[in-house]
Amino acid sequence: MTDSTQSPTPPDGRPPTGPPGPHDRTGDLLDYEQVQDSPEFQALRRRFRRFVFPMTAFFFLWYLTYVLLADYAHDFMSTKVWGTINVGLLMGLGQFVTTFAITMIYARWANKKQDPMADELRQRIEGRDLV
Repeated sequence: MTDSTQSPTPPDGRPPTGPPGPHDRTGDLLDYEQVQDSPEFQALRRRFRRFVFPMTAFFFLWYLTYVLLADYAHDFMSTKVWGTINVGLLMGLGQFVTTFAITMIYARWANKKQDPMADELRQRIEGRDLV
């Protein structure tokens, strides 16, 4: 299946002719390796990793703790907190709460920190203002 914006590759192996892509102003494709090596892109990746890796490690440790306690600390997990509600149930529900909280924290962080930096880099690469 071919992209509707480009004609299929001719049988003689020449590059396809068709309308230029969104990053193509002169007929040559943008050198994505050059962008990837740029200091701005590297800073964007570092910022992303500084947020995501610790958050992932935190959630993984929290989940691992829950699983290990459920498997090896039956008495603790079955401790009644209120009526028929026990520690295991609260920790299990806490997994859902934590997932939603991390999602909201990430969305807020990305909107304030990551997206403006990415938009600025995109504008510079594309050589035009975005609306």
